[in-house]
Amino acid sequence: MHIHDLSKTSSILNTFISEIRDKAIQNDSMRFRRNIERIGEVLGYELSKSLNYEAHTTETPFGTSNTVLHQSDIVLCSILRAGVPLHNGLLNYFDAAENAFISAYRQHKHNPESFEIVVEYLACPSLENKTLILADPMLATGQSMVATFEALKPFGNPKEVHLVSVIGAQKGVDYVANAFDAESHLWIAAVDDTLNDKGYIVPGLGDAGDLAYGNKLQE
Repeated sequence: MHIHDLSKTSSILNTFISEIRDKAIQNDSMRFRRNIERIGEVLGYELSKSLNYEAHTTETPFGTSNTVLHQSDIVLCSILRAGVPLHNGLLNYFDAAENAFISAYRQHKHNPESFEIVVEYLACPSLENKTLILADPMLATGQSMVATFEALKPFGNPKEVHLVSVIGAQKGVDYVANAFDAESHLWIAAVDDTLNDKGYIVPGLGDAGDLAYGNKLQE
C-alpha cells in the first residue's frame, strides 16, 4: 500500500487538525463538521494528483485552451454517520463522482473492551473498473475499513482503491496496509501513536460522529 501521511509536511491542514482536536472548540458542532469537510477537500486535492489525465481542449470566447483533465470514473463511499462531512469535502472536488453509503459500527456484546464490526445498510453503484474512494474519518483499528471493503466486493472489481481518513492510529494504518493490495493508497491527515483499551485513538479527538451530529444512545 502507498501511504500518504500529509502531516509530514507543514501546511494550513495543521490548523484544521488542531481545531478538531481542541476540546474547547469541539463544542461548536458546525465548525467541527466544516473543518472535517475542509480536511476532505485538502485530501481530495492531494489524491487527485495520482489519477489518470488526458488532453482536453476548451473553447473560450476568444479561442481555445489546452489542458489535461482527469478521466477516472470515481465512486465515493463513506461510512455512516461520521463519514458524511468527509464525504462532502471530497464531493466538493469530485463533483461528478457516483456515491455509495454504508453503515459499519462497533457492536460490543459482553466485554466493553472487545467488539466486532457490523455492516448493515449499503447502497452502492457498480464498482467494476472504477476508482473507489473509501472515506472514514477515524482509522483506529482498521477493521471498519476492511469490513466495508469486503461488503463492497459483490458490486464489482475496482481498478483503483483509495482510502481517505482524517486521523489514524499507527496500528490501524499497519492493519489496512497488510489487508489491502500493494497498489492501493491511503491518504491521511495525521497519524497518532496508540489506541486505548477500548480501541480509540490517543490522543485522537473523541467520537467524530458524536462531535459532528450529537450524542447517540448506546445499545
